Amino acid sequence: MNRLFLLLIFLYKKLLSPLLPPACRFTPSCSEYAKEAFETYSFFKALRLSISRISRCHPLHAGGYDPLPRPTNKS
Repeated sequence: MNRLFLLLIFLYKKLLSPLLPPACRFTPSCSEYAKEAFETYSFFKALRLSISRISRCHPLHAGGYDPLPRPTNKS
């Protein structure tokens, strides 16, 4: 399932994103953040992180540097 979402993110970045004006308020961009999440975490955790990040993308949020949280090793 992660591979499907990675493909969708890739297609968005190549086909749709160049047509939109640059308006990203975060570093890394939301698409890069989601790509990293789906490469690092399980499907549901990556989906939750991605949705949470996109939900903060609005004019009332300052944005800025917001990296993906590091995976924790539960020993």
